[in-house]
Amino acid sequence: MLGVASIHLWPMLAWQEVRQRYRRSVLGPFWLTISTAALLGAMGPLYGKLFGQPISDYFPHLAIGFVVWLLIAGLINEGCNTFIAAEGLIKQTRIPLSVHVLRVVWRNLIIFAHYLLIVVVVLAIYPPNVNWGLLLVPFAILAVAVNGAWAGLLIGLLCARFRDIPQIVQSLVQVSFFLTPVLWKPGSLGRYEWVAFWNPFYHFLEIVRAPLMGLPVPVDSWLAVLFITSTGFAVAFAFFVRYRARIAYWV
Repeated sequence: MLGVASIHLWPMLAWQEVRQRYRRSVLGPFWLTISTAALLGAMGPLYGKLFGQPISDYFPHLAIGFVVWLLIAGLINEGCNTFIAAEGLIKQTRIPLSVHVLRVVWRNLIIFAHYLLIVVVVLAIYPPNVNWGLLLVPFAILAVAVNGAWAGLLIGLLCARFRDIPQIVQSLVQVSFFLTPVLWKPGSLGRYEWVAFWNPFYHFLEIVRAPLMGLPVPVDSWLAVLFITSTGFAVAFAFFVRYRARIAYWV
């Protein structure tokens, strides 16, 4: 991706978009933090009681999983409009198309940083067992972002060509939220626990959530993420090389 070399460009574009979106707001993106914290504060005790889980164990599981899911969902949903939203720049300037993908990824990471305040507070209230797996958390977040890059490249290209796909993707993301162990734990499925492990989103949640909760490093999930990353980039680049010249006409 040639856009990676334009390190002076895509972070600036992403930051300007965030500032533009909240330019007349006093708290800016922190409104997202406050609203999400209020939602989790209501959901945590309720769902913990429904699932029969101790709040000290369930609340960190819910908070971390929900925050990471917001990053994943944001990368996918906004990835649909990667090239559509950049129509003006694509038609008027000669910059690598991958810059628009990286702009979307970086913007979502900025928003994610605001959500991380919730995780910090929850872990301060319910401190986990600290182990060396915490060192892998930054790499886990990086892995999520990297996969957001190939997803934005592929989905953004397809959505530029077929304008019905964004609605389909958003519906699938909504359904996937309930099928992914965010609100619930895989163990609650009993003998069908194996179903959760076939959900790719589970592995992206687990490589971030498990170390933060003081659990062992999920080696199987890391292997699954590495496989998804390599396969995803191979497919995305194949499509991008074949159709990138047409994107300017599709948008």
